[in-house]
Amino acid sequence: MTTPVKLAVVYYSSTGTITEIAKELHDAAVKAGAEVRLLKAAELAPQAAIDSNPAWAANHAATANIPEATPADIEWADAVIFGTPTRFGNVSSQLKQFIDTLGGLWAEGKLANKVYSGFVSTATAHAGHESTLLALYNSVHHFGGITVTPGFTDPAKFIDGNPYGTSHADGQGTNPVNDTTRTAARIQAERVVNIAAKLTTVAGTGVEEESPRRWWQSRRR
Repeated sequence: MTTPVKLAVVYYSSTGTITEIAKELHDAAVKAGAEVRLLKAAELAPQAAIDSNPAWAANHAATANIPEATPADIEWADAVIFGTPTRFGNVSSQLKQFIDTLGGLWAEGKLANKVYSGFVSTATAHAGHESTLLALYNSVHHFGGITVTPGFTDPAKFIDGNPYGTSHADGQGTNPVNDTTRTAARIQAERVVNIAAKLTTVAGTGVEEESPRRWWQSRRR
């Protein structure tokens, strides 16, 4: 790539599984030639709740130096990969709260035409991997974003078996992120960077789209 793809990996992690996958995505995207920002969603839980779980407290302390994501990071990016643990088959409140701060960019049409993808973790093998990713992608559809999933585009994807995005079952902390998950993350990062690179090379050649805010304003006149 002559001009590197700008990728934001934005995640929330409590006990560290999503943190490990996020770092794997970051490293794979850098190797693929992208400029990458590794960013976390702000923690909403009280310190007492964090301290009550040793793994949560350890991850919270270990990631203190990772910047918190801001809307400006999303505006900067050509592509965004969101990561979240599942919460009853849905997106964590911490990541959703960050996504909900993007309304201003949405109104300006600045979330549209970017590449988006997602990754998740659960405690058990059938605890909402796919439903969480599909719920996450609902927001992308509203953005006017371009959803890029790994699909079954690599033989290794038939091993982890999730075409919607990288996912991992951590067994309540007894099943660390393994080679299967790391390979899935690498495939996903490379695919996101590759597709985003193709799109950015043709950016600006089409007709400018009307932003939601301009659309509403034009109808108030």
